[in-house]
Amino acid sequence: MNSENDSHVGFKKRYLTAKNITYFAILLALVIVLQMFGSVFTIGSTHLNFVLVPIVLCGMVLGPVSASFLGLASGIIIYLQGFLGVDQWTMTLINDHPGITALTCLLKGFFSGFISGIAFKLIKVKNKTIAAFTASALCPIINTGLFILGALLMSDTLSSKLIEDGSSVIYYLIIVIAGVNFVIELAINLICAPAILRITEIVKKYIKRRG
Repeated sequence: MNSENDSHVGFKKRYLTAKNITYFAILLALVIVLQMFGSVFTIGSTHLNFVLVPIVLCGMVLGPVSASFLGLASGIIIYLQGFLGVDQWTMTLINDHPGITALTCLLKGFFSGFISGIAFKLIKVKNKTIAAFTASALCPIINTGLFILGALLMSDTLSSKLIEDGSSVIYYLIIVIAGVNFVIELAINLICAPAILRITEIVKKYIKRRG
């Protein structure tokens, strides 16, 4: 009984610190803002999605569990935007497949955060730089991969209501929807997340020295 209490107290001291809660709150706020207003950042007709950056960073700084919660938050916002009609594409899927759409939104967010966080945790023991780049790459890969798998389960709606040029569902998902967006998400994460992690480490060292 005492060992269980000690373990619980140790967990709280290690993870539920004021500093960690503050980091999480800041990153959660970034996820919410970037997911809700991500369409503001565009190059031509292509949206620049920065929302995966704070999710990856959370996995690096706070661990995979915290990152998975941020991923879930992102998925919930995507679903709500579709449910409320803000995102017409998602709304069309919700109308025909509400359950599959919800699972796709939630699972792709959850696992992109959790698995990238696990990868960083395991690889950083050997090399922190490689761990950062690996986690940064895995997050958009998993996010896009699970999105495509979920969308394939709703291929009837894609074919009848969303694909207007007669393309196959596979071509539409991989080339039209995921293609350019995935490359940009991958590039953004590879550039931003490791750089932000480095800045965070510098700030931590500075605070520690000053303390």
